[in-house]
Amino acid sequence: MTSIDPHSPVPKYFQLRAILLDLIESAELPVDAPIPSERELCVRYELSRMTVRQGVDQLVSEGRLYRVPGKGTFVARPKIEMPLRLVSFTEDMLSRGLRPGAVDLDRRTVPADARLARIFEVDPGTEIHIIERLRTADGEPMALERSHILASLAPDLLDRRLADRSLYGVLEAVYGLVFDAGDQTIDASLADAADARHLKIARGSAVLLLQRRSYTGGVCAELGVSTYRADRYQIHTALGNPPPHS
Repeated sequence: MTSIDPHSPVPKYFQLRAILLDLIESAELPVDAPIPSERELCVRYELSRMTVRQGVDQLVSEGRLYRVPGKGTFVARPKIEMPLRLVSFTEDMLSRGLRPGAVDLDRRTVPADARLARIFEVDPGTEIHIIERLRTADGEPMALERSHILASLAPDLLDRRLADRSLYGVLEAVYGLVFDAGDQTIDASLADAADARHLKIARGSAVLLLQRRSYTGGVCAELGVSTYRADRYQIHTALGNPPPHS
């Protein structure tokens, strides 16, 4: 679509969205490039300013464009697909050609409460390491990770340098822990003030909450509770139609 069809049942603002999206996905409008001004779009496609603004607003809300006050509207970085497999943040970013980073926020050891004891299948009071880190890609904040790890499996983990290192890599190299299974749930939420400050997004912005249990030899060794920026991630899954039973 390169022009607006006034006779189409598709709203004009949505046709404009499709045109701009095609320019973005074909790289005619690369990342951080400015899009034409509202006035230019009005003239080029014979649209009212309200219609143009509605189409552009739609792409801003989808995270495909971003606004800089006083400067204009620009193409946002493409969203990263959320990995639906057991892989570390570091491995995932490296596979995408991005530079992973990690900033230590907090680390402590706590006695397991009833909930943690149930998740790890241990007695209440069992020591659990908690490590909180801000994860970045090419220096941009992407997620907050809160890892809960059985202290008995990695006794001196909190004494080790973890900044800009893969936690899974350290657990494997130092303690011989290799995760071979896991399960994960993903929920939608809104960023509170503290998480928004670390992620450099507005308070109340959409985020994805991930809870993942990772196992080694049938033992739950880690519970990961992470907050991901919804404007930088999307979930993609392949679908299939199983053949009918014969």
